[in-house]
Amino acid sequence: MIFTETLLDFFLATRKHTESLCAPLQTEDYVVQPIEDVSPPKWHLGHTTWFFEEFILKPYAPSYRVFHQDFSFVFNSYYEAVGRRVVRAERGNLSRPSVQLVYEYREYVTKAIKALFENRQGAPELQSLLEIGIHHEKQHQELLLTDIKYILGNNPLLPSYSDRTDEHQAEDQAPGWIRMDEGIYAIGHDADSFCYDNERQRHKVYLNSFEVSSRLVTNGEYLEFMQNDGYKRFEHWHAEGWDWVQRQQVNAPLYWYLIEGEWHHYTLHGLELVSPDAPLAHLSYYEAFAYAQWKGCRLPTEFEWEAAQEHFPWGKRWEWTESAYLPYPGYTRAEGALGEYNGKFMVNQKVLRGGSVATPTHHTRPTYRNFFHPHLRWQYTGLRLAR
Repeated sequence: MIFTETLLDFFLATRKHTESLCAPLQTEDYVVQPIEDVSPPKWHLGHTTWFFEEFILKPYAPSYRVFHQDFSFVFNSYYEAVGRRVVRAERGNLSRPSVQLVYEYREYVTKAIKALFENRQGAPELQSLLEIGIHHEKQHQELLLTDIKYILGNNPLLPSYSDRTDEHQAEDQAPGWIRMDEGIYAIGHDADSFCYDNERQRHKVYLNSFEVSSRLVTNGEYLEFMQNDGYKRFEHWHAEGWDWVQRQQVNAPLYWYLIEGEWHHYTLHGLELVSPDAPLAHLSYYEAFAYAQWKGCRLPTEFEWEAAQEHFPWGKRWEWTESAYLPYPGYTRAEGALGEYNGKFMVNQKVLRGGSVATPTHHTRPTYRNFFHPHLRWQYTGLRLAR
C-alpha cells in the first residue's frame, strides 16, 4: 500500500483529473443521458464524491456533516445495503441538483477527506478504503470520457470534445503470431499492490499450446470482413449475436458512417476518416467473435491472455476474451456494501483484458478483469486473435 502522505496526494490528483475531463464541456452537456448504460457527467462527479462520503467520512469522521440529505439517494449507484437510489435509467432526469452545486459538493468532501487523513496518519483500514475510493474514481474517469463521447457522438452536430486525446494511434508492432507452450500457468494477482477482489485468489491453470496475435485487429482488417458481407452471413455469428445484428440493423462498428463511399467515424475530435492502420474500437463481443470465426481463428481466453501478455504491447483497447466472468477458486465477497462491488455481477458477462486509451494512469495491470455484457460497445473495445 502507498504511504499515507503519498496516498493523499494520489487522492487529490485523482480528484483534480476528474474535473479536468469535464473542462471542455458546456453546462448543457452535463445532464444528457442518451441510453441507460451512459450516465450524465454530472452524475459521475456526484457519485464518485458520494463514495468517499458514504464509506469513509460517515463512519470515520465523527464531526462530519453530510453536504445534502438527498445526495445519497441521488448518487448511490447499485449498493443495496446503503439504501434507496435513483433508477439508473432516470439519471438524465436530474436537472437538479445544479452543476454548480455538485462542484461545491466535490470541494466540500475533498476538503473533509484531506482533513481526516492529515489528522489520522497510518490508520490501515482508512488507507485501504481511500485507495479503493481512488481507484473507483479512476474507473469512473474512463466511464466519464466514454460517456461524454457517446453523448456528443449522438448529438446530430457531432461536435468535437477536445483535441488532446489521440484515440486512434497505429501500433508499432509487426503482425505475427506468438506461440505459447502447453503447461501450467499462475493466474491472478499476488503482489502487495492494489487490485480488486475479483483478481484473487492466485491459482494455477493448465493451458494447451496456443498462438496469439502480436497486435490488435485493425480497422482495415475489419473492413475486409465488412466487404465480405460479414454482417450478412449468419454462419459467422452466435444465434444471439445474429439476432442482435438483425434486430438492431448493425452493419459497422459503433460511430462509423459511410459518407460518399468512404467510411468515417466519430472521434473526440469530431468526424474523421477511418484510418485503416489504427486498432479497431467500439466493437461488441458478438462482432469480435464473428470476425474471429471469419478469419478461421478464435478469441483468447482470459487465462491465455494473461499468460501471454508479457510478449505483446497492450493498453490501447479493452480486448474481448472468450471467458465468462466468473469467480476464481477461493474467491469470497467482502463483508458489507463494498462486497457488492464485483461479485454480484458474475453472471451473463464476458471478461475483457488490457486497458484502453481512456484508462487513467496507474490503473492498469496484467491481472485486471474488466467485464461487460456481450452487446455493449461504447467502451474502447477491440480484439486480438488466437488459434
